[in-house]
Amino acid sequence: MKTDQITTLDELKRKVQQFCEERDWDQFHNPKDLAIGVSTEANELLDIFRFKTEQQTRDILLNPNKRKHVEEELADTLFFILRFAQMNDIDLNDILENKLKKNNEKYPVEKSKGNNEKYTEFE
Repeated sequence: MKTDQITTLDELKRKVQQFCEERDWDQFHNPKDLAIGVSTEANELLDIFRFKTEQQTRDILLNPNKRKHVEEELADTLFFILRFAQMNDIDLNDILENKLKKNNEKYPVEKSKGNNEKYTEFE
């Protein structure tokens, strides 16, 4: 069984919190710097795929060493997202549920299924 099926977001946030508190990093983790961390790490993930064809991007994920690099950058991004939420008392499940509800209204299935246009481009 994969642990995603049994680990809660709260458990992940607590792991990140403990890691940071053991290192006395709360002083460095204000909203601005955590947002910068999210962006920086997400861009490092993006950089792995920059200028690659679709097949090359698939090959990256099939190569164990390259996949590990992708996983590390994804983990770094998740770390900063979890830390931002933990430090600012944001319930990730609630905000995702609210965003999905909003996007469901913007992107009704009958207009968006199989369509990659932004909702403002729907006719």
